[in-house]
Amino acid sequence: MNLKEYMIDYVGNKHNPENDDVTVDMVVETLAEEFPEFLLMVAEENYIRGYEQALDDVNSVKQKYGQQATVHKKKSKKRKNK
Repeated sequence: MNLKEYMIDYVGNKHNPENDDVTVDMVVETLAEEFPEFLLMVAEENYIRGYEQALDDVNSVKQKYGQQATVHKKKSKKRKNK
């Protein structure tokens, strides 16, 4: 039995789904309960990669359209008269 089969079997036995289908949500829930430090590391890595990708995207836009290009224009706030 390989790790994938073991995980699916373990999660299936723990959650005991009616239709015998093990979902990603079930796997994540089980990891969060039994191995939270692993799931935290995956979440941190995902966050860092997403942030790096956003910075790369901004740099690509600036290279293509010039340094003055804005990715998202700031919305002006309307002031109400009191």
